[in-house]
Amino acid sequence: MNRIEFNIKPCPKPRMTRADKWKQRPIVLKYWAFCNELKLQANRLSYVPGDKVSLIFYIPMAKSWSKKKRDLMLGKPHQQKPDIDNLAKAFLDALLKEDSYVWSLTAEKYWSNEPSIVVLKDE
Repeated sequence: MNRIEFNIKPCPKPRMTRADKWKQRPIVLKYWAFCNELKLQANRLSYVPGDKVSLIFYIPMAKSWSKKKRDLMLGKPHQQKPDIDNLAKAFLDALLKEDSYVWSLTAEKYWSNEPSIVVLKDE
């Protein structure tokens, strides 16, 4: 398996309304900044999602956590918000105008010291 790593903090796709075109809520601005950075990194890495996508999201641990808790949680499955489906949707929507041809999607999320998104590609 080939690994492509995006050095970016995963961001979920927020629920947007028409008012978000002019209202500029912080969560929406954060999402658009994520999309722009992800597109830049994808272009640099020459990555275009295929019809089968496998993603691993590495979510950073809170700075306020104790060293003991950080050591305990490192690499463990992330079972809190953001939801995995919103993370995957944000990833695909940022890189594809039309994602209906994607017929297989697998996604996992884990606690990490450094945020990133890893794409696993079949060779």
